[in-house]
Amino acid sequence: MDGRSEAEAAPGIELAPLAPPANLTAELVRRLAAEIRAGRLRPGDRLPTEQALMRQAGVSRTVVREAVAALRAEGLVLTRQGVGAFVADPAARGQVRIDPGEMRSLNDVLQVIELRIAIETEAAGLAAERRDMAALERIIQAAAAFDRAVDAGESAVTQDLEFHRAIFAATGNSFFPRFLEFLGPMLIPRQTVRPYLEEPSARTAYLARVREEHARIAAAIQAGQAAAARSAMRRHLTSSRDRYARLAGRLALSQPG
Repeated sequence: MDGRSEAEAAPGIELAPLAPPANLTAELVRRLAAEIRAGRLRPGDRLPTEQALMRQAGVSRTVVREAVAALRAEGLVLTRQGVGAFVADPAARGQVRIDPGEMRSLNDVLQVIELRIAIETEAAGLAAERRDMAALERIIQAAAAFDRAVDAGESAVTQDLEFHRAIFAATGNSFFPRFLEFLGPMLIPRQTVRPYLEEPSARTAYLARVREEHARIAAAIQAGQAAAARSAMRRHLTSSRDRYARLAGRLALSQPG
């Protein structure tokens, strides 16, 4: 800190409206991250309020919240309940993570999902074996929040991330949540994939399927059935991998000769 009040918002930050067809969440993350890395938003500065970001960037509250969640996962900001989001001290940021800038293709996304299958399948099994009532309640609440977001027509990225965080926390092994920091915002890749690659109806059907898959995972963990939890998580992530493989194939076909 440099002596300024930590609730003091940095002056002079004014973002131009975002224009479709860009992925609005990913683009807002990119712009805010650029402000932070360029030093125009310094450690301890408060990000503009939700209302200010909505007005400046011309996006919805959901886009703003998902962008802030992605920045938090990347270690660039810290959030304080009822106060706002603040730029994190670089010395406190994780040194090892997957940078969204590294994800240049859907094949990169597929490789990250393969990594997740290996780790999260076991995490689900351990969560079923070790969860206590508080951990189980967090998983159930996260699944319900995802359902509400989908019903509201949202992309539910933040709620999806919290569901997986809750499962990792339920393992009782502190290294599992730290693995999420390694993945950063790439844990939920749909926020970075160009939306025009998929029809809205297909995206809606996919989220409905994710809702069902979350329910099966949560039920197995609640019942303490480790094998079923591992199987349900593997099916969930395999379904996601197959979806992005289809999108990659569609993109390849659309490329000129």
